[in-house]
Amino acid sequence: MPLIDNCLGVLRWLAPPACLLCADSAGDCGLCRHCWERLPALAARRCPVCAAPTPENRTCGRCLQRAPRFDRVVAPLEYTHPADALVQSLKYRASLGSARPLARALADALEREPYPDLVLPMPLAAERLAQRGFNQAAEIARLVCREFGLCPVTNLARRVRAGAPQASLPWKQRIGNVRGVFRCEVDLSGKRLAVVDDVLTTGATLDALAAELKRAGAQEVVGWVAARAVAPA
Repeated sequence: MPLIDNCLGVLRWLAPPACLLCADSAGDCGLCRHCWERLPALAARRCPVCAAPTPENRTCGRCLQRAPRFDRVVAPLEYTHPADALVQSLKYRASLGSARPLARALADALEREPYPDLVLPMPLAAERLAQRGFNQAAEIARLVCREFGLCPVTNLARRVRAGAPQASLPWKQRIGNVRGVFRCEVDLSGKRLAVVDDVLTTGATLDALAAELKRAGAQEVVGWVAARAVAPA
């Protein structure tokens, strides 16, 4: 296949890929240097559990009031422009290339993280997967795992019903919307798991999945999330 590879290389040189955000020449991550540097980094001072911005890295009031079942969250970006545009383009317009900069930012944030035993993408309900044709979390997980020589596992847990889309609900209704929607029938005794997702808002979905994974014996559940939404005042 050397001839084909050489031809592809020439084509990339003559017509380099366009930036996903501004259509300028893009690098390997899918963005040009300017747009990559514009991605909104999540505040350095954040809750050590859910990664919500807090003064002096204190545990946030939400986590103090009701400790989540997940152990902590790693998130590099704030869910605001232009990171939100990448998430929405991936999820709602099937722009699979938009997973690349999200995965790159997440992989950079994981450089000093300990390796988990298992990595799983946030499951989609079967009907929503059929409608969308892909799982956006799985697309990000595949690229992140490639960076570290890991392999995501997609059959550890399943989502048994879709429910209303979380994004369509007020924040206070999201916990009830995902209660009991996940099933895990695998023995996870003593395992440390990472759950990959595109965006975390209230943390209700990750919390519901973590509860089911820990019921199956998981020792630790960490969220690997590309972007973290900041709660409204």
